[in-house]
Amino acid sequence: MSNEIIKQIKDYLVAAEVEKREVVKVTSTIKPDLTVEEAYQAQELLVQTKLDEGHRIVGPKMGLTSKAKWDQMGVSEPIYGYVFDYMLVDNGGVVPFQIHPKVEAEIAFLIGEDIEGPGITGAQVLAKTEYVLPAIEVIDSRYENFNFTHTDVIADNASTSRVVFGNTLRKPSDLELDLVGATLSVNGQIKDLGAGAAVLGHPANAIAVLANMLARKGQKIKKGDLILSGALTGAILVNVGDFVSAKFDGLGEVTFTIGERD
Repeated sequence: MSNEIIKQIKDYLVAAEVEKREVVKVTSTIKPDLTVEEAYQAQELLVQTKLDEGHRIVGPKMGLTSKAKWDQMGVSEPIYGYVFDYMLVDNGGVVPFQIHPKVEAEIAFLIGEDIEGPGITGAQVLAKTEYVLPAIEVIDSRYENFNFTHTDVIADNASTSRVVFGNTLRKPSDLELDLVGATLSVNGQIKDLGAGAAVLGHPANAIAVLANMLARKGQKIKKGDLILSGALTGAILVNVGDFVSAKFDGLGEVTFTIGERD
């Protein structure tokens, strides 16, 4: 794929995010046969654009981390994107409404040592994790009516929009992360629930997959990365004024309110 088309895809998706508007998926408008490799090339250009603008990467995030989603999307491995500093909202704060936000409860990993694949296992990830903490990710696909293929999502930085991290940090050895349960509520009503095992059997397995995927490009997980491992719950659509809460066994609570469009 030519550099011109990669840049066209990047510009198309960056404009949609900045202007807070839906667009038709890339595979309908720009490149119908967009491959995984090409989609990550577009994502990398998008990431570089944000770095050039002065933003900082907080860490990677994993998506499509359940076998059910693999079957639904016709894929055989997760995808990843990146969380930037401008996407962070304090626990208990206000998340500005963007396009059509959905929320997911996740367990985040604060990495204590570099993790370089290939061949990384979940046990190795746990040994190199400083802390785990709770989070709610706000995904907000730029695509109209959530109509996309998995390569569209990759190019769109895995639908990343905002993230709220909790205040409770625990050593991973203190918890059986596959058994950690979470409830996700909107306006006091439980909308979904799940456990760590929903993420490839154990959240650390998702981080291991990430390390091995990055190794294909000669990249690695870095000390200090704060990584979203994948959703314990389904993605719940929210609206302006909604109060969102996720409660995690042993990891406390994460809350925020959906505010007006910024």
